[in-house]
Formats: sequence, C-alpha cells, structure tokens
Amino acid sequence: MTTFLKNKKATFNYEVLDKFEAGIVLHGFEVKSLKTARGGSLDGSHVSIRGGEAFLLGAHIPPYQPGNTQKDYDSRRPRKLLLKAKELNELIGIAKTKGLTLIPLSMYNAGRNVKVSLAVVRGKKKYDKREAIKKRDVERDIAREYKVR
Repeated sequence: MTTFLKNKKATFNYEVLDKFEAGIVLHGFEVKSLKTARGGSLDGSHVSIRGGEAFLLGAHIPPYQPGNTQKDYDSRRPRKLLLKAKELNELIGIAKTKGLTLIPLSMYNAGRNVKVSLAVVRGKKKYDKREAIKKRDVERDIAREYKVR
C-alpha cells in the first residue's frame, strides 16, 4: 500500500472522531500523476454530500503531462467518492450534525484501486492546538535526553 497524498495538518487542526474508506473516480492521467508522485494536495479539501452522493471538493491533482492534457481540465474539480449505501446514509446523518465536518486524511492505493481515507472531525480551539504543540515539544525533549544517555 503506497500513500500518494496526505493531509498533514488534519490531525493538528481537527479532532478525529471516526474514519471511513472510500473509492474515488479519477481520470486515467490523474492516476498516472498520483503514481509518479507529481505533487498534489489535500490541504483545504473536504467532502460534500449532494443528491445522495459524496464528492471530494478542493483536492488538487496536477495533470500527468501538462502539455498533453485537455484544455478544460480543472485540477481541483469535484471527484465522486464510491461508498456503500449504508456508509453513505451514515455520512449523510453526520453531515447534518452541526460542528462536524468530513475531510480526507490520505489518498493511497489498495491493489489496483485508488482509495481515500475520510474522517469525521470537529475543529480544535486555539488552546487545544497550543496544548498539542506543548505536548509535542516535551516529548521531543524527552526523546533527546534518552538519546544522549
């Protein structure tokens, strides 16, 4: 299993409550672009549910060959997520809850398929973020002390 894209700030900015796995509908050249590690980003992207279907919005996947791509290609286009009906109904219920958001954590391959790891999250307050930074710094200092000894 190879991770193509990762949302590095997700665990810092949000409190993860639940995780899901979904397939994603991509063009062939987008898959090639992911597999050759041409960049891309999940920063600022989120999942929206419209008409009983889930879509990934705001994810950036650059074209594989920029000079050989369709003229109307949008690297941040909405991409359909493939979920089972039971999971989709659960996500619809979660999306209606105030204060909860659906965001992608990572994009990876599972065999021949490209999958997206989704999370139900709640935003952290500023003091929670400061606490996380403080905890991380203390753990780093302790690890340094053990390494020196």
